[in-house]
Amino acid sequence: MSDLRRLLDDGKPIFGTDGVRGVAGSELTPELAVAIGRAAGAWLRGGPVLVGRDTRRSGSMLSMALQSGLHASGIDTVDVGVLPSGGISYLTATGPATMGAIVSASHNPAEDNGIKLLAARGTKLPDGVERELEEKLRATGSSSALGGSIGYRVENADGFWSYLDHLSEISRYSLSGLELVLDCANGAAFKAAPSLFQRLHAQVQVFNAEPDGTNINRSCGATHPEFLARVSRGRIGLAFDGDADRLIVVDEDGKVANGDVVLAIVARHMKRQGKLKGDRVVATVMSNLGFRKSMEEAGIEIVETPVGDRHVMDALLDCKAVIGGEQSGHIIFPEHGSTGDGLLTAIKLLDVVAGSGKQLRDLRAEAIVEYPQVLENVRVDRMTDLARVPALWDEVKVVEEELGEEGRVLVRPSGTEPVVRIMVEAPSESAARGYADRLAKLTRTKLGKE
Repeated sequence: MSDLRRLLDDGKPIFGTDGVRGVAGSELTPELAVAIGRAAGAWLRGGPVLVGRDTRRSGSMLSMALQSGLHASGIDTVDVGVLPSGGISYLTATGPATMGAIVSASHNPAEDNGIKLLAARGTKLPDGVERELEEKLRATGSSSALGGSIGYRVENADGFWSYLDHLSEISRYSLSGLELVLDCANGAAFKAAPSLFQRLHAQVQVFNAEPDGTNINRSCGATHPEFLARVSRGRIGLAFDGDADRLIVVDEDGKVANGDVVLAIVARHMKRQGKLKGDRVVATVMSNLGFRKSMEEAGIEIVETPVGDRHVMDALLDCKAVIGGEQSGHIIFPEHGSTGDGLLTAIKLLDVVAGSGKQLRDLRAEAIVEYPQVLENVRVDRMTDLARVPALWDEVKVVEEELGEEGRVLVRPSGTEPVVRIMVEAPSESAARGYADRLAKLTRTKLGKE
């Protein structure tokens, strides 16, 4: 039995919380990519499918394999090459594509890669469609198109510039006089981010924009903002991740600003301008208590979702809100895009800076006072329904009573590995750490592994 057949027959889900992801060449093989392309092609009634990728060495291999599977099912493809995820989503939604595909593992190390399929409107495929594709993946005996029915690949180098034109039109202000430091994570933003902000007349210094296929996210980018904090003093720093769908910011004092801070600044600004539809914002359960108090103070309702930008987008559509996001830096503006887009988020934030004439550190101080937050990831021997561990919830209740309104506790299982995630917010770092350690110790005692 082939490795691919063994994988497909073991009954485990192929699509995870963010598409298919794994170590390129072993977990995510070209054979699997071809099979995903065949399944997607069999599900579609026609093409083309728009395909883009980040800068990983394995990206061209997997992109070509995916397209081969689509071609074998009679579906044409449009290859836009290396482009931020937001750009791939935008081109999918505004062009003739019936589906989009992003070949990227986002913030993961260079050895990993992934395939994320998009609906024609540029959003992630619904869970139900992914389950249908898994059924087609596991089916045997698929046939190939023949002759003139075989799909064909075309390149679209102009897509890059169409995406930049789109972002430039969103910006309401010239950024002349603003000094920016960009950390492109040696990823998909390596060309797009410098080109965009130079076009908007900012003074730009660029780091980590020399991808070699193996250095994406390596000690840089949104997952390592400490690098930007060291080099950007006195200027605003913008850090992107591998596929540039998230943004982490550094203010003029070298202080890191995560998605909660960005969301608070932009949402409050939109409220003042009368542009925050319904006076509501979408955020996840991980949002900082300081963010929650900021929104309450500003008279803004929070629509809360589980962790994951898919949940954020669903809630945005359901409640017709105009902004939502995650602490990790995924911010979505559904009027302008259907997924997290770090470059779009940066434009929205810098418009507040340019329009107000204030420094980012001052806008931050006005918008939000963050509570210290400690996150403990407890690896356990076995994953079980946490509702069946009453001692843990008894202790959570005790901690919540001790914290009162000056803190918050969130305990949840990981969706991808045997890990229990424990988050505690408190008025001080030491208090948050103490409570988190207390809950982590009990979790290890009840579920496994010291």
